[in-house]
Amino acid sequence: MTIPEPVVSVEPVVRTSSGAVRGRTEDGLAVFRGIPFAQPPVGDARFAAPRRVRPWDGIREAYAFGPPPPQDLGPAGTVGPPDVPEGDDWLTVNVWTPAPDPAARRPVMVWIHGGAYKMGHSGSPAYDARRIAADGDLVVVTLNYRLGMEGFAHIEGAPANRGLLDQVAALAWVQDNIAAFGGDPGQVTVFGESAGAGSVAALLAMPRAAGLFRRAVAQSVPGTYFSPELAADIGAALAAEVGLRPTVEDLADLTPDQLVEAGQALAPKMPGQVGRWGQAAPTVTPYAPVVDGEFLPVAPWRALASGAARDVELMVGHNRDENRLFTAMAGKLGEIGEDRASAALRLYAPGGEAAYRAAFPDDSANDLYERVQTDWLFAMPSLHLAEAHLAGGGRSHVYELTWPAPAFGGALGACHALDIPLLFGTFRESLALLQFGGAEPSEEALALSSRFRASWTAFARSGDPGWPAYDTDRRLVQVLDAEPKVAPYPQETSRRLWDGHEFDPLPLVGPQR
Repeated sequence: MTIPEPVVSVEPVVRTSSGAVRGRTEDGLAVFRGIPFAQPPVGDARFAAPRRVRPWDGIREAYAFGPPPPQDLGPAGTVGPPDVPEGDDWLTVNVWTPAPDPAARRPVMVWIHGGAYKMGHSGSPAYDARRIAADGDLVVVTLNYRLGMEGFAHIEGAPANRGLLDQVAALAWVQDNIAAFGGDPGQVTVFGESAGAGSVAALLAMPRAAGLFRRAVAQSVPGTYFSPELAADIGAALAAEVGLRPTVEDLADLTPDQLVEAGQALAPKMPGQVGRWGQAAPTVTPYAPVVDGEFLPVAPWRALASGAARDVELMVGHNRDENRLFTAMAGKLGEIGEDRASAALRLYAPGGEAAYRAAFPDDSANDLYERVQTDWLFAMPSLHLAEAHLAGGGRSHVYELTWPAPAFGGALGACHALDIPLLFGTFRESLALLQFGGAEPSEEALALSSRFRASWTAFARSGDPGWPAYDTDRRLVQVLDAEPKVAPYPQETSRRLWDGHEFDPLPLVGPQR
């Protein structure tokens, strides 16, 4: 499907707490891009918690997305559209609104992108939020946050979880300013996918984020949060790639690109460090939120089970075949043999390799590998988050996407990140090019896409996405397929295998070399 260029007309002006901004009217929406919510995190602000943006005089043009934070290149070799500006004003938000009318008080949805905590950009065409805002008649905000070493690495003398603190600052900006854009600060839903969903889960557990949103949607929650010991050891390894100590003093003189290169150098070495970094090693991702005991006191599952976010309504789910995306990107789709499958089962299966083989006796080695990787990294963390919220007195709605991506004859299945083009309607951008093969979306895909937006925006409006809340008796979930249906959670065998498993912070399992 070719997405037409926006039709631009009058230029709306909104006054924020820091100054006035001028946006554009595009296809009936007022759109504002690149509004700073914090000072550029450079100079003496580098590696620090975000600082309040300095006010400006006059009217600031909010026509273009802000610069992407320093990061790894994405799968397609780019981090965003080719015309994004350069610079260090990384901490910006973008707003789509039907009308910047303070009396409108529309529900607000705030998107946190994924990307393994090391890549992504709110200006990516994959996150064009105009369909969500228009279909749901609500306000949508997308944001940037620090990534990689700048945002998540353990650095002595710097606060942990700087990327999460950026997200908190953006949500505080929404509370202070969204009414001027026609939004209701009391009806904010934060939603995110993959690392964005991991961020949402962390925000639910962070005291600093309390009261900043009313509802949350977590799409494919990764179970990877680091213990302080693991984060410190990986931080030391990252700094060692540039011959330095992991301190603010040592790293301050390096350019952001040099820190990105350190992460890129370490990542391919990680699979050889299973004896040191355990389950984190094969992910080739040296970044994750750190359960530091301060900003993130405990892992999200323990926080929710204790009632930390019982007043926040939660929608959470995952895709049936999450891991197939990564296998396909590695050129190994359908080709995993016994040795690699056994290694994955030994490392990840909570009851050991024998338990998975007994539970799925007809699965091939390739299927067992895909299944345990999906269960460990996304499916069971997502389901357990819903169950923890329920145990803590909250309410959760659960879904599973089972509709297969059409590319490669359906071999990708309902793979990781397939929910993004379905939700945003962006079928020819980023990973959707792999999942849909660059073809026009079918009527079936368009209908499911419309269903996604209707459910997500209904939840943002009322807390009810259109299917029953999850409970541990019936375990009803929304199964999103060509013909969506409400049914008991489909992955019951996996659920039983993981019953009682605790998604605690990943530990440092071996001594530093």
